[in-house]
Amino acid sequence: MTIPHPPALHDLVTVLRAPAAALCGSDGQLRTGGADGYYDDDRRMLSRLEVEIVDAEVRPVGRSLTRSSEARFTAVVQPVRGAATDTDLMLERRRVLTHSALEEHLRLRTFADAPLRVRVRVRAESDLAPVHEVRSGERIRPVPPVSAGGEVRWDRDGTGVVLTADPAPAECRREDGAAVLYFEAELPPEGSWSLSLRVCASPDADPASTSGPAPRTGFGAPLDSLPPPWTAPAQAPVDHRRARLLHSSLEDLRAMLLCDPLDPRDRFLAAGSPWYFTLFGRDSLWSARMLLPLGTAVSGGTLRTLARRQGRRDLPEAEEQPGKILHEARPEPLRLGSLTLPPLYYGTVDATALWVRLLHDAWRAGLPEAEVAELLPHLRKALRWITEAGDADGDGFLEYRATVPGSLANQGWKDSHDGVRWSDRRLAEAPLALCEVQGYAHAAAVQGADLLESFGAGGAEPLRDWAARLRERFREAYWVCDDVGPYPAIALDGAKRPVDGASSNMAHLLGTGLLSPDEAALVARRLSAPDMDCGFGLRTLSSTSAAFNPMSYHCGSVWPHDTAIAVLGLAAEGHHEVARSLANGVVEAAERFEYRLPELYGGVSTADSGPLPAYPSACRPQAWAAAGAVAVIGYLESRGAAPSPGSPPPQAGNAQALPVPTHRTDTRPGHSGRLRS
Repeated sequence: MTIPHPPALHDLVTVLRAPAAALCGSDGQLRTGGADGYYDDDRRMLSRLEVEIVDAEVRPVGRSLTRSSEARFTAVVQPVRGAATDTDLMLERRRVLTHSALEEHLRLRTFADAPLRVRVRVRAESDLAPVHEVRSGERIRPVPPVSAGGEVRWDRDGTGVVLTADPAPAECRREDGAAVLYFEAELPPEGSWSLSLRVCASPDADPASTSGPAPRTGFGAPLDSLPPPWTAPAQAPVDHRRARLLHSSLEDLRAMLLCDPLDPRDRFLAAGSPWYFTLFGRDSLWSARMLLPLGTAVSGGTLRTLARRQGRRDLPEAEEQPGKILHEARPEPLRLGSLTLPPLYYGTVDATALWVRLLHDAWRAGLPEAEVAELLPHLRKALRWITEAGDADGDGFLEYRATVPGSLANQGWKDSHDGVRWSDRRLAEAPLALCEVQGYAHAAAVQGADLLESFGAGGAEPLRDWAARLRERFREAYWVCDDVGPYPAIALDGAKRPVDGASSNMAHLLGTGLLSPDEAALVARRLSAPDMDCGFGLRTLSSTSAAFNPMSYHCGSVWPHDTAIAVLGLAAEGHHEVARSLANGVVEAAERFEYRLPELYGGVSTADSGPLPAYPSACRPQAWAAAGAVAVIGYLESRGAAPSPGSPPPQAGNAQALPVPTHRTDTRPGHSGRLRS
């Protein structure tokens, strides 16, 4: 399957307020040709917004992200002609995302003792491109602007966007496909001049919209009247790096919340900016689960939003099956190279089990029993899919094979075309039974049985028997060995052979109850080796594999959420030394990314002398990376781990400031019951 290279994101400044985001260069300018732009509801509403001073050079000198939805940029204005002296003119630019618009507030300040008159030029373009067109990296033609009454408008495919200015421009032209606005700025001595620009969806294009963005997907910004989705930790970490990472991550997570139009009280986390501002089964479930120590509101909203869209029929073109939880929801078909997905796509082998696990863990964490009871019919359907349809060939394992041309070839979390490889670089052939999916399914069966039993429903014992048989089959089929030692294979291929090559997938087995304590110890030992723990987190693939590439998407890079899952699993199994090492690696990496973790980064070693490389097209922020940071910090704080150099000593009681769920799935009947205070 051919998927084009997306434009780079790693060096862009992002402000966001789901389902909108604005991406630009470090100087604040939105330029054409890359991923720059103002996005809303899966479309790029504005592809260019450059502010210039006629006959002068604008030199950027500073920027700051004041909060997730606001950034500030500062520049000095140097005349093109004249003596090389200090400048008397500064340009301040403040960008804010509101529920319904992008706002740019510009301020020119002069420090001269004489009045000053300058001409300000604003260049604006829009292509109104669906996000998948932008992601393709192909050149997109701008939409012709229409100027009238001091505003500029663009329209395409029934979607419109309007740019307004206050004060109104002195002149508006059309040059090379762009709208060019001119303003005459008159500054008194030591005075200032201000300009406000506003970009929003055209009301004429969507007369039914009354509450901001999301007229097409329905996944809009949450209602302001709702209470906060989680409770902030009572105490911030004493370690300054952890404190900054925690604050940044929670701020970004708040900005990535969306609501379900079928019940706007239900909130969930969009997957990431800018490509994934929508509902993703796997991503939204993991993100909610990692935030459970701070409250159950997001978990409840995520569970219900997905339950409303649970598979009801056999629809091969969408890979929908009764009881199955979806992979992603889009306002229109996704077309990316040869990849074509319908608006509601169910091609995921793990989201259904993850849904069951979140329901159980949210119940344990205090989700009201009435809310749990309402979801029990969906629980039964999900468990039926796991134990029946999920095992397509009846061998006792859950596997997948893409059934539709143009759909995802790999349907676990490593869903790139080359995400599952043999140690000699060969691609594994489907159908594939991923190791971690068996762990998820085992935990889902055991925990689902406990839920049914606790609510007085039948069917618990057959689920426990099914889980016990899965444990034995897994033990016989998955274990392989290399020079370092034994470990679980990443998958069984279509011929039921274990695919060798140590990968991070094995870490997801920890805490699921699928492994014995001795087997968990073997996995922990393997994860602690330098071929897996690079010092910045857990590599997705061992550096001993011939397929290893630290800059590949899934074959050697580090994903913060993947490392966080390993940390929680190791903690659940009691392997705290390995867990601390991996957790500290994530904090170390966060410092390199200004404490806003990307989706993934290069899997280089801390022993290397060079900088930690960014993955060029990684989303930043990404929900499960931010939620993973919260989980990692929670673990470090709960274990009383030593702070980084330069931080004050820990205070008494601070270890409990941010608790974290690290319980192990117990296979004894009824043993994983509700946690009560």
